[in-house]
Amino acid sequence: RPDLAAALRELRSQYEALAARNLQAAEDWYRARCARLHERAARSQEAVRASRREAGECRRQLQARLAEMESLRGAHQSLERQLQELEERHSAEAAGLQDTIGQLEDDLRNTKNEMARHLREYQDLLNVKMALDIEIAAYRKLLEGEENLFSMENVGFSALNPLPNPTYSFQPRGFGSST
Repeated sequence: RPDLAAALRELRSQYEALAARNLQAAEDWYRARCARLHERAARSQEAVRASRREAGECRRQLQARLAEMESLRGAHQSLERQLQELEERHSAEAAGLQDTIGQLEDDLRNTKNEMARHLREYQDLLNVKMALDIEIAAYRKLLEGEENLFSMENVGFSALNPLPNPTYSFQPRGFGSST
C-alpha cells in the first residue's frame, strides 16, 4: 500500500502539474485570444467610428444636396411659370398683331379699290374734259368763222352806218387747251 499511495501521490503530482500546465496554457491561449479579439474589436470600433463619421458626412452632403435640389426645384418652377406667362403674353401679342395685320390688309384692299375707283373716275373726267376741250375748240372755230363773217358784214354795214353799235361788241378770248 505505501507504494500504491506513493505512486498515487506521484501520479497525482504529475496530474496536478499537467493540469497546472494545461491550465496555464489554456489561460495563455485565452489571454492571447482575448487580446486578439480586443485588438480586432478596437479595429472594428475604429472602423465603425470611421464609418459613422463617413455616414454623418454623407448625411450632411445628402441634406445639402436635398436643400440645393429643393432650391433648384423652386427656381425651376418659377422659371417654368415665367416661361408660361411669357408664352401666353407672346400668344396674346401675336394674336393682336395678326388681328392688326388682318385689319391693315383689309384697309389696304379697300384703299386699293378706292384708288382704282378714283382712277377710273379721274380717267372718265379726263375723257370728258378732252371731249369738252375738243368741243370748245370746235365752237371757237365756229365762232371765229362767224366773227370773220360778221366782221365782213360789219365792214359792209359800217360803210352804210358810220356809228358803231355801242350795245354789242364781241371780243374773242383765247382759250388754251391743258392737254
